[in-house]
Amino acid sequence: MKIAIIGATGFVGTAIRKEAVSRGHQVLALTRSPQKITPSSVLAVREIDVNDSEALAQALAGYDVVVHAFAPPRSDSVQERIARQTRGTQSIIKAAKQAGIERLVVVGGAGTAEVAPGVPLMNSYFFPPEYEGGARSTAAIKELLQAEKSIDWVFVSPPNILEAGVRTGNYRTGKDNLVIELASGRSYLSVEDYALAMLDEIENPRHHRQRFTVGT
Repeated sequence: MKIAIIGATGFVGTAIRKEAVSRGHQVLALTRSPQKITPSSVLAVREIDVNDSEALAQALAGYDVVVHAFAPPRSDSVQERIARQTRGTQSIIKAAKQAGIERLVVVGGAGTAEVAPGVPLMNSYFFPPEYEGGARSTAAIKELLQAEKSIDWVFVSPPNILEAGVRTGNYRTGKDNLVIELASGRSYLSVEDYALAMLDEIENPRHHRQRFTVGT
């Protein structure tokens, strides 16, 4: 497949990029830091401003699927992150439509995953306040996607703890619930296994215009 990844040098975007390349796909890495990636015969690299929807549409033309892994800097305030993510996502959606992209696979956040029916993690009493910026900004992505009718999107929410680790090849999925380990009670997944779940969904789509959750 031809897969374009927006935000291909970020924490999650890097893992997705490596997983896609390892599976033999033709990958386009779109990033504001192209110097961080070495191009190859299966990996093209292009510097892009996510807010330039015209340039983005030109770059995306001809690709089978687009991965939205764009995230504002963590150093921004909560409101700045929400505003920047909203603008960036609006631009990505506009560009994808203009380029004729039918499938948009989005890196979601754990904050919108439910810890009880109708209760998202980010609204629970035990949610760490230092994660609010990421949670609220990715929630803005989900809201924008839910208003879309003409593009086939999927929003993939990770567990509460997503960190660099080992690619085990194992993960579990849920629908809206935060995926929690039964034995330990924690919600965890390595970013390598998160990328695995993303590529499995890209290669064999099972979710359409909806969110699903992943974890161990």
